[in-house]
Amino acid sequence: MSQRILIVGGGLAGLIAARLLHQAGIGFKLLEARDRLGGRIVSVDAAGVPSNDGFDLGPSWFWPGMQPAMARLVDDLGLACFEQNSDGDVIFQRMAQEPPQRYRGMRQEPQSVRLVGGTSAIIAALAAGLPAETIRLGAQVTHVSLDAKGVIVQYLIASGSTVREQASHVLFALPPRLIGARILFSPALEFATLERWQRTPTWMAPHAKFFALYDRPFWRAAGLSGTAQSMAGPLAEIHDATTASGNAALFGFVGAPATERAATGRDAIIAAALKQLAQLFGPEASSPRATLFKDWADDPLTATADDRQAGGHPDPEPRPWVNGKWADYVSLAGSETSITEPGYLAGAVEAATRITNELVTRFNHSGRHGFTPPSRRINGIGPGR
Repeated sequence: MSQRILIVGGGLAGLIAARLLHQAGIGFKLLEARDRLGGRIVSVDAAGVPSNDGFDLGPSWFWPGMQPAMARLVDDLGLACFEQNSDGDVIFQRMAQEPPQRYRGMRQEPQSVRLVGGTSAIIAALAAGLPAETIRLGAQVTHVSLDAKGVIVQYLIASGSTVREQASHVLFALPPRLIGARILFSPALEFATLERWQRTPTWMAPHAKFFALYDRPFWRAAGLSGTAQSMAGPLAEIHDATTASGNAALFGFVGAPATERAATGRDAIIAAALKQLAQLFGPEASSPRATLFKDWADDPLTATADDRQAGGHPDPEPRPWVNGKWADYVSLAGSETSITEPGYLAGAVEAATRITNELVTRFNHSGRHGFTPPSRRINGIGPGR
């Protein structure tokens, strides 16, 4: 029987798993439903096109002082970071009818940092170390079943054709809720397992991000950090999104829930957001050179109907995510399954590293693998803090 592992999901967790398996000499194939790698990590230019010097429509920050495994991975990949700008005053807006209040800013503790080139830089670096033939884009997994030889994974490709592949194990680097909603298991999952997956909120899925791009970060000259909090909206939390190369931008999380955003409409939200930025940062903010808007609740490869309600980061739980007949054949390694940092970039690092190292140990001791065990600790990445 083939010992190949199928990884489902080509975001940060899936690519870390692929890297570790590749280093261990274990055969694998990565299936990604999108036409790009990265999942919820995507950095784009002013036209919304993926870029190697872009604005982060998904996650932007990590905290090296609190997330050492993430910091080590960034160092191992030779990536550069820069601190999130926090120099200058912050603004608080209580009501739209009242003038916003300005307060002295404080240095962040712990300090958050961003990747030079955007968060997609880590995706590109991980993918560059993998054989091209191990990655298949445009592969939407629909069914997973068991037979006498192992696991059969069925997926649709861009042409509409169905492909079936067999492996010893499937590692899902996806949010549990998304797996439960989009993929059929035969035999069926235990009710308690599926219910737990459905209860687990998906990081980013309920949220929308808006960006206003400018020729210069004019707010800095006015002594402002670009950070603002608002109870009036439509943007609830605003930050300086200027890139390391100096492309100036402000971004904010839209405070309204997904159902309200859908009823309001994209254009109306953008117009209201620009009006708000002008109230907070001055009239120059009303005339950006471009805007970007990403509503993750409208992304069917991220969100389900359950994600249209606001949800925070999932709580860390050490209990197994898979039980019953499937326990020996399926693992979950998305960020939401982290036992230390669920719902963060660092959570994807922790979960993928821990689960993949467990699989490597299992395969090395199975006596059926047909490969040479690695002579050193995989990648130097531990199981997280």
